[in-house]
Amino acid sequence: MAHEAYELKAEARERVGKGSARNVRRNGKVPAVIYGDKQAPLAIALTYKDVYMKIHGGGFLTTIATIDLDGKKIQVLPKDFQLDPVRDFPMHVDFLRVGKDTVVTVEIPVHFINEEKSPGIKRGGVLNIVRHEVEFTCPANAIPEFITVDLAGTELGDSIHISAVKLPEGVKPTITDRDFTIATIAAPAGLRSEEDEAAAAETAEDKDDDEEEGEEE
Repeated sequence: MAHEAYELKAEARERVGKGSARNVRRNGKVPAVIYGDKQAPLAIALTYKDVYMKIHGGGFLTTIATIDLDGKKIQVLPKDFQLDPVRDFPMHVDFLRVGKDTVVTVEIPVHFINEEKSPGIKRGGVLNIVRHEVEFTCPANAIPEFITVDLAGTELGDSIHISAVKLPEGVKPTITDRDFTIATIAAPAGLRSEEDEAAAAETAEDKDDDEEEGEEE
């Protein structure tokens, strides 16, 4: 499942540079650049309100957009944006042109399901999330909104690795040299201390046995 594509109306910017960008912002617009797909970069200006709503609405960097530039439709994926550090206003956006074969690298959120079907969590275990997002390469026109980790059947001490996650077709983790951990089912603090005490008692018993054997010799 992916975020629904949307359209933004834009106008061309004939001049580029800091002065031009300031003028664009003074006129209530946000300067932006479209690049990639083996074409020259294209400087545009977008309506401030549209950009603000999309950035703060979630999924901005993983959702395909169509830029309507004077009637010409350009498919893009937002790649980066800058916000005013004080007022949180959008200052600039970079877009990547999307062709039919464009592959992109994106951070995709991780969702967890079936916590109620995890024996480990039922026993008081805690879901310890190692990665809230995972970086993947995938087709630009098929970016999933999130990946799903099924916790059904997980026990105390279990680790959930990326290999256990069913990924959509064409979606591949950028980390390829190891089967990295996404989450673990950690034992609750009380159970951990009991286990530690039991382990310490066993160690003490073993030590006593060794000492007794030494005395018998």
